[in-house]
Amino acid sequence: MTFGAAGGQDMGSRTRTPAVEPMVLVAIALGGGLGAVARFGIGELWPVPPGRFPWSTFVINVVGCFLIGILMFLITEVWVAHRLLRPLLGVGFLGGFTTFSTYSLEIRRLLESGDTAVAFGYLGGTVVAALAAVVLGTAAARFMTGSRWGRQSELGNRREAKGVHR
Repeated sequence: MTFGAAGGQDMGSRTRTPAVEPMVLVAIALGGGLGAVARFGIGELWPVPPGRFPWSTFVINVVGCFLIGILMFLITEVWVAHRLLRPLLGVGFLGGFTTFSTYSLEIRRLLESGDTAVAFGYLGGTVVAALAAVVLGTAAARFMTGSRWGRQSELGNRREAKGVHR
């Protein structure tokens, strides 16, 4: 079985988008299931009282963004990663671990309970903290690997040393 959309310019010509490999779907499903279970476990251990700032979801989303910053730097700039690593950990685990839907629902609940200041603080604070976490995760990975710019820059430096220009 392959997955992909068919379409075309007219009824006589059909083109296909590239099929998704079944192992990629398995990696995403496995990682997503594990990430969702981890998020559920944290939520059970750290429940959010009604009308209060949802710290557990906030921390889950910020930590997930920090980890995606690390992961994406490592697999794009440092490692030659296995083709299933990004689907397993990035799309799957971290996609299942972080949660935009719960974040949105908690904002709605805070607004409905009249906690407008908390709702808007959570709304803006999560976005700012999540973006900062990606930047900090990338910087941490860069620092820990001793890589100033990563693999892409090193390839460019080697090309320049050989006199090859893009």
